[in-house]
Amino acid sequence: MKPIYENPLNSRYASQEMSHLFSPDYKFRTWRKLWIALAEAEQELGLDITDEQIAQMREKGAIR
Repeated sequence: MKPIYENPLNSRYASQEMSHLFSPDYKFRTWRKLWIALAEAEQELGLDITDEQIAQMREKGAIR
């Protein structure tokens, strides 16, 4: 993944922090966190989601 958003205007107008926030790496990590939170909430509501499945989601999304 790319830790910095690539765009021709990026180097001129965006700070390094802003470039990181819009990077594909940050976007997909955020999506992963949201999917895990959704699975946990659905489990609390009674859907058939096991703790093992949530643990697998966390493992797959771990920082490499």
